[in-house]
Parts: sequence; structure tokens; C-alpha cells
Amino acid sequence: MTIVSYTEIDQAGLESSPVAPALAGLRAHEARYFATKYKSDYNTAAPSDRADVVAWVEEILRTERDIEFASPILEVFVYEDDELYWPTLYFQDGVAVNVLWTKADGGKRAVGFKLSVGMNPPEELAAFKWVRQRSKLAGEIRGSYFVIKGEHPLP
Repeated sequence: MTIVSYTEIDQAGLESSPVAPALAGLRAHEARYFATKYKSDYNTAAPSDRADVVAWVEEILRTERDIEFASPILEVFVYEDDELYWPTLYFQDGVAVNVLWTKADGGKRAVGFKLSVGMNPPEELAAFKWVRQRSKLAGEIRGSYFVIKGEHPLP
């Protein structure tokens, strides 16, 4: 596992991405959010170390919206407490996919997509509408999401 800094942009683990600096900025932006909101370190792991999480997120994408990404996953982050389960997958092409899963029945459950600076939405996400957000660490982030309707037991 690697603790991601939210004060410096470090490309470690993302070097194979053609947009590594921008993806590292996006990851640092997310690390700042979790440090500020949840007082949590942002620990990332290799996808092979969190295969259960990867399979769970991929199953949600496939069954809810028939989405399968062609790009390989470089890193996985998971935040979990008594109320939330919130994994994020970082893809080589610069996309970050997260699943916000409130554990309580009837809670918020959604899949979010974020694009690194300068990245066009991949073919798999061409139908989504995108909003823009400014970040000191990541520059401009574009994001979209959809609400999860089905039941998907946590890994």
C-alpha cells in the first residue's frame, strides 16, 4: 500500500499513464478531500491486491450500465467506515471511477467518473454529461455520475 500525499503531486504508481501528471493531480485532489472530510489517509493498492473490490466495481458498471473499460486499472483506493463504503479505481487512460455506497438501506448509492485535465471522455462514457470543477492540485476536473438502482452485496 502507498499513502498518497495531498500536498505534493507524486506520480508513483501512475507512471505508465500517458497523462500521469494530470492523473496524479486528480489522485492528490481526492486524497485532500478524504483527509479533510474524513480525517483518513489515502492508501492506494495494486489492483491485484484488491481484486475483490475491482470485481465488485466492474460488476456494478456492467449490470447497471453495460460499461466495461478497455484501459487497465493502475491503482485502487478504498475508504470504509460504519456508514460508507467508497472505493475508487484509477485507470491508465486518466479516468477515476468511484462508487459511493451508503450502507444503510435507502442511502445514497452512485457511481462517479472523473477525468484528468486535457482528457476527453473515453468511448465507454461518451453518452454522459460532464460538469467542470477547479482544483489547485488537479487543475480542471470534469465529472459525471449515475445512481445505482440494483443491489450489489459488498465485497
